[in-house]
Amino acid sequence: MDYTHLGRTGLRVSRLCLGTMNFGPETSEEDSHEIMDQAIEHGINFFDTANVYGWGENKGHTEEIVGSWFGLGGERRDRVVLATKLYGDMDEWPNNGKLSALNIRRACEASLRRLNTDYIDLYQFHHVDRDTSWDEIWQAVEVLVAQGKILYAGSSNFAGWHIAAANEAAARRNFLGLVSEQSIYNLLTRDVEREVIPVCEHYGLGLIPWSPLHGGLLSGVLKKERKGKRRSAGRAKELLKANRKAITAYEALCDEMGSDPAEVGLAWLMHQPVVTAPIVGPRTLEQLDGALSAARLSLDTDALDRLDDIFPGYETAPEDYAW
Repeated sequence: MDYTHLGRTGLRVSRLCLGTMNFGPETSEEDSHEIMDQAIEHGINFFDTANVYGWGENKGHTEEIVGSWFGLGGERRDRVVLATKLYGDMDEWPNNGKLSALNIRRACEASLRRLNTDYIDLYQFHHVDRDTSWDEIWQAVEVLVAQGKILYAGSSNFAGWHIAAANEAAARRNFLGLVSEQSIYNLLTRDVEREVIPVCEHYGLGLIPWSPLHGGLLSGVLKKERKGKRRSAGRAKELLKANRKAITAYEALCDEMGSDPAEVGLAWLMHQPVVTAPIVGPRTLEQLDGALSAARLSLDTDALDRLDDIFPGYETAPEDYAW
């Protein structure tokens, strides 16, 4: 496994990030523990979760599964760079969501309990809170850093100007500010190339792409359909219909390369500037093995150019839409 720095920090993380969103809803606690053990064995040291994972009445359960795994000992916690998130409402009671100073304090304490740890390496804002000032947010985060409860702060689903506003406010307080951004980014969805990637480059944030295979559309969906292993429905069916020509060309290129489409999609992300580590959220050990293969796949210039031809990206703003 290769490692890189998380943005402008000295923190070194694996080029793949283990996403835990399926732990609980889709994957049993026992199987989740096995997946985490295998991830560590293969060098993945970067784990991502969120306080709302588990969903519905089970919000927080995914963090509990990660925490029970830490409780097994064997230096599990020491070997992991742990990232979690806050923002979503944990219940209907006021102040149990968003980014007020009160919720930041409460949410952090609750995540620490569920995760069975005394600190969080990367504490991420799951969404921008338009009703809370950055001075209030940073004051609360500074307290947590001073207490040793979190080490770094990151964002998720922020627009470029949100990142700029956050880090300019942090700079006025002589604070480190955001060191990472989690955004949807894959061959099919490349909107972040306009402004988010340039602002990450400017402020030194590492980009952590989520949905790197666009819900499975880049994992060989047409081949799976022909074999009767997958049937698309709802939004996935509509997206497949709208992008069928491109996905057909993509799977043909992957066949020509002799590589699995899922591996190519992940490898493409790891060749993009600013990308620290795409988030892979395996439900099974088999899916984890496929992701690990992607980390070993190198794409040459011709392959990258042909992928750009199939899935055109964007120029940096404003040149993308103006002279």
